[in-house]
Amino acid sequence: MAIILQQEAPDFTLFNSEKEKVSLADFAGKKNVLLLFFPLAFTSVCTKELCGIRDNIDRYSSDKTQVLGISVDSVYTLAKYKSDQGYNFPLLSDFNKEVSALYETIYASFGNMGMIGVSKRSAFIVDKNGLVQYAEVLENAGEEPDFAAIDKKLTALN
Repeated sequence: MAIILQQEAPDFTLFNSEKEKVSLADFAGKKNVLLLFFPLAFTSVCTKELCGIRDNIDRYSSDKTQVLGISVDSVYTLAKYKSDQGYNFPLLSDFNKEVSALYETIYASFGNMGMIGVSKRSAFIVDKNGLVQYAEVLENAGEEPDFAAIDKKLTALN
């Protein structure tokens, strides 16, 4: 069943690029969370999307909102990617693909190489109460989430 608005967001715990555990529950009652699932580190559209967040971090990450980037890459790959690009928000490794499956944002087959289990480019906003307030799952990895709609929703929540 797909993630729907106003449902309780599936909780998770993943390791970030610094090998520290991060849980969605860590932000409950404190911050809204913008979850950005992305297919693969070091790819062009993923880099463009995440650099856009980096360059506009004040718009997305504050005392009221936390951005979390999630991919199936290893913590080691994500650490190098974060360092190389200067990302100023956590990148979480869903190496076992469990969270991508929970959020139903995973390709059965990705690209012309037939890669299995890559996260679809997706955006979710989870409010301070743990409810999903925005959900966008893109089938085409070449597209980016609707950041105008994300901005509007975050403004309304904050």
